[in-house]
Amino acid sequence: MPVTFDAVSHAFTPGHPLFRPISHTFVAGTITGVVGPSGCGKSTLLAIAAGMIRPTVGRVNRSEGRCVWVFQNPHGVARRSAQDHVSIPLLAAGRGRGDADREARRLLMEFGLVDRARMPFSALSGGEAQRLMLARAVAARPHLLLVDEPTAQLDRPMAAHVNSVIAGLASAGAAVVIATHDIDTRRACDQVIELENLGTVTPLEWPR
Repeated sequence: MPVTFDAVSHAFTPGHPLFRPISHTFVAGTITGVVGPSGCGKSTLLAIAAGMIRPTVGRVNRSEGRCVWVFQNPHGVARRSAQDHVSIPLLAAGRGRGDADREARRLLMEFGLVDRARMPFSALSGGEAQRLMLARAVAARPHLLLVDEPTAQLDRPMAAHVNSVIAGLASAGAAVVIATHDIDTRRACDQVIELENLGTVTPLEWPR
């Protein structure tokens, strides 16, 4: 699902663009990092790539495909088990229940969560919930994966492992875009877009 930015920028307040116009194609099989200080528009750029915000400057061209966004603050169904969160996109893709549950447990193991499979989402720590959302995203087999600060709540060994799993998803053909402050995550990217904070961020800014 290639997405191309043609001189794209955005302003929530007239005359105050968040970042300089960007021309870039997010290519399948690659990881693009989006870096910059807080308030510079990293999450806004992800929202534009997802088609949730129309930029005030420039054009976005995209082809058909599945887009999955893993937010910085994970959201799940409080009483639903960790395993069910991962099984559901597999069931939606037509897998049988047994097959979906087996694949879900494999992905939970990949993210160090297999011992939490039967636990409700509300019982998970912040780092566990973040990893669960990444496992669910992998299960959905997206063409475009947007990830906002995937390692912010993880220790260094788990962060390195998550970066490796994301790299594997890109190798399988997804275009991956990661907003991050983490230097190791930045190093794992194929290319990096550096944003500058050019204007005042208003209360209407996309949440970070």
